[in-house]
Amino acid sequence: MDTLLVVAVALGAAVGGAILGALVRSFWASQTIKAATAEARRIEAEARARQKELILEAKDEKLRLQREAEEEARARRGELSALESRLLQRDEQLDQRTDMLEQRDRKLLERERELDKTREELAKAHGEQVTALERVSGMSAEDARGILIEAVREEAEHDAVKLARAIERSAREEAQDKARDIVITAMQRVAAEHTAEHTVSVVHLPSDEMKGRIIGREGRNIRALEQATGIDLIIDDTPETVILSGFDPVRREIARIAITKLIADGRIHPGRIEEVVAKARAEVDVVMRQAGEQAAYDAGVPGLPADIINTLGRLKFRTSYGQNVLNHVVETSHLAAIIAAEIGADVQVAKMGGLLHDIGKAVDHEVEGPHAAIGASIALRHNLSPKVINAIAAHHQEVEYTCLEAPIVQIADAISASRPGARGEAMDTYVKRLEDLQAIAESFGGVERSFAVQAGREVRILVRPEEIDDLTASRLARDIVKKIEEQLTYPGQIKVTVIRETRAVEYAK
Repeated sequence: MDTLLVVAVALGAAVGGAILGALVRSFWASQTIKAATAEARRIEAEARARQKELILEAKDEKLRLQREAEEEARARRGELSALESRLLQRDEQLDQRTDMLEQRDRKLLERERELDKTREELAKAHGEQVTALERVSGMSAEDARGILIEAVREEAEHDAVKLARAIERSAREEAQDKARDIVITAMQRVAAEHTAEHTVSVVHLPSDEMKGRIIGREGRNIRALEQATGIDLIIDDTPETVILSGFDPVRREIARIAITKLIADGRIHPGRIEEVVAKARAEVDVVMRQAGEQAAYDAGVPGLPADIINTLGRLKFRTSYGQNVLNHVVETSHLAAIIAAEIGADVQVAKMGGLLHDIGKAVDHEVEGPHAAIGASIALRHNLSPKVINAIAAHHQEVEYTCLEAPIVQIADAISASRPGARGEAMDTYVKRLEDLQAIAESFGGVERSFAVQAGREVRILVRPEEIDDLTASRLARDIVKKIEEQLTYPGQIKVTVIRETRAVEYAK
């Protein structure tokens, strides 16, 4: 009985719980539906508001685009109007120019008629002049023409003889060149090095644009450099390179230093070029003095006078048969000292004699006479030892030996000069010809300076404008050409350029 009661109670409780759960679920579902409905209404309201905003933005964008299009159309109409105005002005200008050309054509026609009339008058006057000349000279025009033709014929024959001689000389030189081919081939490497060292210097540029600045407007900078230094500047298609060509190594070194300074400074014009070349020349003087001091130190000859040191340093830029003279005299000094020590002679005298035996070559282009005699006179002027003076004067046997050291210096000189690769005949002959070319040019009055350039194919002569006028400059060029033809033997032809330059200088104070 109790069990049935319990079961009935449990069953009732379960039915009541189910009914209560159903009621709770129904209430919760109702609340959820209400919340979802409210959310849907809110989203729908937001969507309608956003739709209105997008419609307003689209209308604003449309208005903006319409305004921009209208402004662009107005600007285009303005440009077309301006272009139309310019075209109308151009038409008017062309009409005016056409009128001017027509007027010029009419003037030219009138001028041509006047010229025709003047030609007729000149022809008539010429005929009258010929008649008057025939009457005064007693000679017909045919006779005068014959005399003139004869003079021209003689001049042509003279020129033909000169041309024949030039051809003959060229053929002879060509044959000699072919005969030397084997020797040249054997010496090619050494000769090429000597030639490059003694006749050409190379200046490297930061860029190829610097070539135009070195040349200058219408070539004024390169002409100023060549006139100030006497060196030929070769500017070709070699990248970032300027070649300095000239037989005088001192001038070439001055030109190299000057160009290097100008490139570093950046200011390149004729006035600046002259200033920098003067400074470079002073620097080269310092270099030569230092070279003389170093040579005396290397040779072990202390206590030489300052003038002797400076003159000795000039040999740094002097060559003899392709051999650097300063290196040669130092080598001769060492050889002479060794020989003197072996035979018991005065080593110090032999050293000094060997070092100074070619010092005359430093000034032989300024003083007349053989370089041995010039060097001896320099040593005598500075009160050097009589043995040293005799060693200098006698090293080419132009005077008698008076001491044992003199033949020692001569022997050492011969050893240094005759060793393999020391010298080359062609270089010295070439330099001597260029020096003779300059000497001929400078032998005329009014010549200030002369420079042999283009490997001796041209000589440029600077004259003093207060002494040489334009007409005299032309006559001077012809006179120099005649003297060169008479006194020098040279291949090809030599161009003679006489430069007369007038400068006006004032100072603002």
